[in-house]
Amino acid sequence: MAAPVVWFEIAGRDLDTLTRFYGDLLGWKVDADNPQRYGMVDTGAEGGIPGGIYAPGDPVGEYVSFYAGVQGLEAYLERAERLGGKVVQQPTPISETARVAMFLDPEGHRIGLLEQS
Repeated sequence: MAAPVVWFEIAGRDLDTLTRFYGDLLGWKVDADNPQRYGMVDTGAEGGIPGGIYAPGDPVGEYVSFYAGVQGLEAYLERAERLGGKVVQQPTPISETARVAMFLDPEGHRIGLLEQS
């Protein structure tokens, strides 16, 4: 089964700078009024996919990524490793009905997987 892109993410050093930049450039509204200071992006446009902007700090670094929607995170992570990828985040619950995981592709791009039940 094919896995659609269901989320994007932009991570960097300064959430306020990134929020301002993408707001001014693309007209996005970013709401980071939550305990994690994770900026939920509202593009204000029809279609497209939702996403977030945040400043994770040093452990994760800076990146732009997308998340593919899948069922069976562990199987996808095993397949990614067999194909030359490297798991960098094991399946992690983000709500009662969703888990995420991340891997690096063979060239080092950070890619996310999102499983919703």
